[in-house]
Amino acid sequence: MKQYISKTLFVAAAAVLALTACDDNSWNKDYLDGFEDAMPDINKDVQTVEYTLTDDDYTTLAGLSANKALAGDELKDELANVGKLKRFTDAISAEKYMPAFLSSSGFPYFALNDGSAVKVTFNQADALPEELEKLNAAGSYTLSADDYKTVWGSEEDYAEALSPAHAPKQAIPALLKALKPEAVLGDYMVVNYNYSATDPVFDTPDIPARDPQTIEFDASADRNDEELKAFWQSIVDWVFETQDVPLGATDIKSGMGYVTSYGNNEYWSGASAYQVNADLRGSKAIAQYAAGYEGMTEEQVSELMFTRFKEQSLPYALGKKYTDLVDGDVFKVTYKTYTGVTASYIATYEVKDGVITFVSNVSADAAAAPAKAPARVAEVASVKSTDVFYFDGSKWSIPDNVIAISDAQCIEITGRYNTLTAAQADANLPIFLKVNYPYATADTQKYVVYNEYKTGYVARQYIYDGSEWAENDGIEQTTLQFVRKDGQWLADPSVVITLPIGKNQELSMQYYQACCDWVYENIDVPLGSTSITSGFGYVTSFGNNEYYTGASAYQGNVDLRADKAVAQYPDGYAGMSDAEVVALMKKRFEEEVMPAVLAKFHPDLAPMDGVQVTLTLVFGTYDGSNRTETARWEVVAPGEFKFLDCTWNKAE
Repeated sequence: MKQYISKTLFVAAAAVLALTACDDNSWNKDYLDGFEDAMPDINKDVQTVEYTLTDDDYTTLAGLSANKALAGDELKDELANVGKLKRFTDAISAEKYMPAFLSSSGFPYFALNDGSAVKVTFNQADALPEELEKLNAAGSYTLSADDYKTVWGSEEDYAEALSPAHAPKQAIPALLKALKPEAVLGDYMVVNYNYSATDPVFDTPDIPARDPQTIEFDASADRNDEELKAFWQSIVDWVFETQDVPLGATDIKSGMGYVTSYGNNEYWSGASAYQVNADLRGSKAIAQYAAGYEGMTEEQVSELMFTRFKEQSLPYALGKKYTDLVDGDVFKVTYKTYTGVTASYIATYEVKDGVITFVSNVSADAAAAPAKAPARVAEVASVKSTDVFYFDGSKWSIPDNVIAISDAQCIEITGRYNTLTAAQADANLPIFLKVNYPYATADTQKYVVYNEYKTGYVARQYIYDGSEWAENDGIEQTTLQFVRKDGQWLADPSVVITLPIGKNQELSMQYYQACCDWVYENIDVPLGSTSITSGFGYVTSFGNNEYYTGASAYQGNVDLRADKAVAQYPDGYAGMSDAEVVALMKKRFEEEVMPAVLAKFHPDLAPMDGVQVTLTLVFGTYDGSNRTETARWEVVAPGEFKFLDCTWNKAE
């Protein structure tokens, strides 16, 4: 945990103090004459407290008008993210934006007076990528019926879904260009849309429903069959449109991306219209487009292409070839692969909810004859999908390193809901990444965007360490102190402690008793004392006040009466005037005893670059009259305090 100031003893001191006359006891008569005088309220509405921001506090802070004005248009998204993600950043720092919250009625201690100190614990996100902040500030948009009409270019012949004919990578950027003319470089947009793996067919008469049927198709029968070659070419064309065009390819024969310069074979899934088979040689795929398989072995590439071919490419081609589909239809497709040797397989697919769905794949020794299916108007079945788009200053595109979790995927994870809670995301997103990126190499980074319950779309960064995906949220719990001066709260890593005057003041009792203990152990014991209540030396027989410095845990002050000090331990002040006795007691308090007590209670308080870290002590004294003094020590090393000044040394 990052600490600006120490994890030390901080007790919330009570406020209003009115000290009554002292009790009639022997100790009072001997040592505290005159303490019946009234004392000033040095601690009225003044407290030193600890506070940890709640989730609601971040929301309140981000919504304050003073903070919105401070952030301006330039940082308004970053400020909104503080309320949304419950953390500060370097851009929206607690030092600048916390004071407005501490002064607002949303803070439980907003009425504290000058001299108070609040040690606030909050979440701080350090060194996060700018991309993550931008993703968390992204807007969201769901395609409308009018958008689908625009995509399909018709008021009548359209489907409320995108499909292979109008793939999201091509259709949505065109819509966003018109919808977001104000977009600037670095903007992101989360887009929700319906997607169908099957293209609709328009202007075809309705065909009476039929019973499901099994269709057998040999996709490897004759490499000279033009219809068969067209089947395989449809896959190559699809890969070009959906994979290579977004990479910048403008010609299917450019050789840029997965499709070769021949334009009739591709190495995204291995489809070859020339050989009418799936060429699954990893070496060829890497040679064609190494960037697509960075960090993968030839065997891994071959396996990935095989999966893509079975589960994506073949279903796409079947959907292009067969449009008369009813749920329950079964396809048995025979095809060949080449990995250095030729193998034959039969893949089985079933139509579910209008979508051709992969069922199984087995090796085959013989091919079955194909069957034809009549064409009709397709009733498009679709699933709710989500993608994130990035604006590079001129066009929108889907970034390779950003993954969007769709409603359907949320339902799959939760079993019911189309959003995730933060806890569900914590538990399931690493698993999702491991399943979907089985060949990721160490240090691979992905951004995952999901719809969080009651929050909206949230982006997280995950990094793969070679075995597991771990979130990089950059968040550490940080503690920073704020002090109230001249009616304003200011960030100050220094510590301000007010020790209330009077009996039974817990904070004062702890500090002054620590002084008594130190004097006993370090001064009186070497003199021969065997008990802190022996009365031998500087500590009195009550054990709760001493005259080495004058600290009194009983009265909650520093007793600077020279005659009482001499009476307690004459040998310690032999031959000294009253003024010399008091000066010596003060010096011991400043340079010897209190620094040791501060080190005990504040061992982690350390210097900070660019700031003079100090500990300020406001305390009471008695020399026949009651006074309030302020002393300061500089933190020169962790738990080490160097005396700076005290008001009791100022000239009268």
